[in-house]
Formats: sequence, C-alpha cells, structure tokens
Amino acid sequence: MTAIETDSLTKRFGEDVLAVDDLTLTIEEGEIFGFLGPNGAGKSTTINMLLDFIRPTDGSATVLGHDTQKESGAIRRKVGVLPEGANVYDRLTGREHVEWAIRTKGVDDDPDEILDKVGLDHDDATRQAGGYSKGMAQRLSFGMALVGDPELLILDEPSSGLDPNGIQEMRDLIREEAASGTTVFFSSHILPEVEAVCDRVGIMNEGQLATVDTIENLRDSSDGQATIDVELGGIPDRIDLSSVDGVVQADVDDGTVTVVCEDPSVKVDVVTTLARQAEVVDILSEDTSLEELFNTYTTGDAGSSEERVSDPAEVSA
Repeated sequence: MTAIETDSLTKRFGEDVLAVDDLTLTIEEGEIFGFLGPNGAGKSTTINMLLDFIRPTDGSATVLGHDTQKESGAIRRKVGVLPEGANVYDRLTGREHVEWAIRTKGVDDDPDEILDKVGLDHDDATRQAGGYSKGMAQRLSFGMALVGDPELLILDEPSSGLDPNGIQEMRDLIREEAASGTTVFFSSHILPEVEAVCDRVGIMNEGQLATVDTIENLRDSSDGQATIDVELGGIPDRIDLSSVDGVVQADVDDGTVTVVCEDPSVKVDVVTTLARQAEVVDILSEDTSLEELFNTYTTGDAGSSEERVSDPAEVSA
C-alpha cells in the first residue's frame, strides 16, 4: 500500500489562481519524502487537500489507502501533523497539551515519555506554554504529532524556531520514526535538512510538480556545473585539458588543479587526462548541491561562475 497517492489533483481559487495544477504523485510507505518549492508553489495547498481541510477542484487523493474526501476521519486517526506556524495555548502546560492530544486520538500514550522524546524535561512539562520559546513550542507541537504512533507524519517546516542543535535532534527523530516504519512527508525551506534525511524529493513550482526523484539521481541528470579538485605530484609546467570537452574553467593553486565542468560526466575525463600528465595524489569531487538543483527546477538558473579563464584548456602550474 502506498502512503500517499494523488491523481491529477488540482485546486483553483476563483478564476485567476491555479494553486495546484494536475499533481500526480506517489509516496511509498516508510520513505522520507521532502516536498520543496518556493513560496506560493502549492505545497501548503497540497497538504491541506491531503488532510481534507480544503477540497480539490479536480482529481483525487488517497492517504494510507483512504480517500481523502470520503474517509478523512480514518486518515486523521492514523496521521500525525505538525502544521507550519503551529500555535500553543498559553495557559496550558506542556503536559496538558499532550494529554489533550492523547484524549483526542483515544490512545493511552505516556505524555511524559513523549515530552522527553522531543527534548522537553519535567520542568518544561509543568510550565505554561505561554512562557515557552519558539523552539520549545515547536518541540511541543512535534510531540503532539507523535501521539498515537502515527503511520504517517506530515511536517510543515518542522525545524522552524530551532537552534542548530535542535535541528540536528529533529533530524535524528525523523530518522528514528522512519526506521520504525513511519512514512514522513515534510516541507522545509532548510535545504541541508532535506538533503540530510530524505530518500526522495519532489520540487513544486507554480503549482506543478517540476521533478521528483532521489537527490543522487537529480544530480546525475542535472545540467548544472560540477567542480572537481585534483591534487597532483610532480606537476609539469603546463596542464593541457584541450582534449576534454565540457571544461568551463581550470586553475592551479599550490599543486591542486580545480576544474569547473559543464556537467558531472566530464569529471571522469578530466581525471583521466590529468593522470597522463602527472601523478594524481588525491581527488575531491564537489557534488551539485540541493540548493543548485532547487534553483534549476524553480528558476531555470543553476548558477554560473563569475570568473572564467580565457582558455580553460591550458593553465600554468
């Protein structure tokens, strides 16, 4: 059974705004799926349709095998949700928040165990949430999403308000939940976080799904530039890369040749060619970042080098 499946899901607001346009997407059980896109791309609208907070104009969707429009109650019992900008009630303690979530779902979870899991101690549990920092409130909201051991977690900007240590702890929790069989579907603007934990990503742009794949496969198919540093021993006076198609820029600094290539496939030819001219001591290959991939699919701009040598084929050592 798939965790989430949409078929031509579409949402219009009035005559002029097409928020989600013909979205067809499948997310498998147990995977961590990153849902990316610039503001206004349709991410939150999609999440709201999956939870039946708003109805689609056209198309359909299922969550954990349940139709989102006909069986929303069954879905909500199996899903934990951390909405973007989640609010807490100032006068309730942290424990009272979790106890309320436990009663709502009709389960018998231990509230203190859940609070401890998300990094809130006994003192935090007994304090009114109105005195929480933004990061503490985010931890509390995540704890409420974990109530009932959900089969699917839908997280919208889960690291909002967290410091670097908190972000790392959130990553670890997400991995733990996925390792236990929970599917994680989350939207985030913190691209390194997505890159660190996701099995696959989908990138939305102007209401449409621009691409969906593993980050590794997106890198392999990307038209973006790639950089490789090759450390040489016994460097000759000149390095000749004229036989290598796709070299954009080449520089030598203290025994290391840095080569910017049109695409990642060129890097192998660069190393092979340099190995014929000098001893290759070490290789450092710089992958296309998720940020560059994101820019490629949302703006069409993979980034470019500001400074380029006049003739990248030959450089002085």
